[in-house]
Amino acid sequence: MVMLQRFVFKRLRLFYSGNQEITKSLLTIFPAALLDGHRAAGHRAKSSLPDFKERTLIAVKPDGVQRHLVGQIIQRFEQRGFKLVGLKMLQVSEDLLSQHYCELRSKPFYPQLLHYMTSGPVVVMVWEGFKVVNTSRMMVGHTNPAEAKAGTVRGDFSFHISRNVVHASDSLEGAQREIQLWFENKELLTWDCCDQKLTCEEE
Repeated sequence: MVMLQRFVFKRLRLFYSGNQEITKSLLTIFPAALLDGHRAAGHRAKSSLPDFKERTLIAVKPDGVQRHLVGQIIQRFEQRGFKLVGLKMLQVSEDLLSQHYCELRSKPFYPQLLHYMTSGPVVVMVWEGFKVVNTSRMMVGHTNPAEAKAGTVRGDFSFHISRNVVHASDSLEGAQREIQLWFENKELLTWDCCDQKLTCEEE
């Protein structure tokens, strides 16, 4: 309805562009929020669209790959409206894992974690979208699948913390560090996703 009103206003303004009195009358009839570039433009220096450029790293761990869950996990992020900008499958080296899990290297369970993450291929992705880091964490669920809610990836596909299917960056800073660790710049694409402006425009 709002889009239709904007369209009508633009057409009327164009038709009566030579008559200032009629143009002023139109401004009193249509709400300021619908003028889209006329009077409202003076009060809106920035675009009404939210920032889509936030990125996060999602990795399907070896158990998720072995259980053929990659497609279902990708589908969840696509259906949520996020944009895939990087994707690859690899056998992870111990050196890469030691950098990724640098804060866990002193933990007693680190050797088991290392064995688990090198036991098979990993599918790693970079997703882009509005508040994608926090939203992805909610979609993935609690680190311990036994405490993850139904509807989350871990809540639906796993039941023990030693095999929790997927990794998701826990903060903006963490996502930036992990993306740089797992991907080269040339492996990340910048492309326009046609549905983002349709699904995320603010009122």
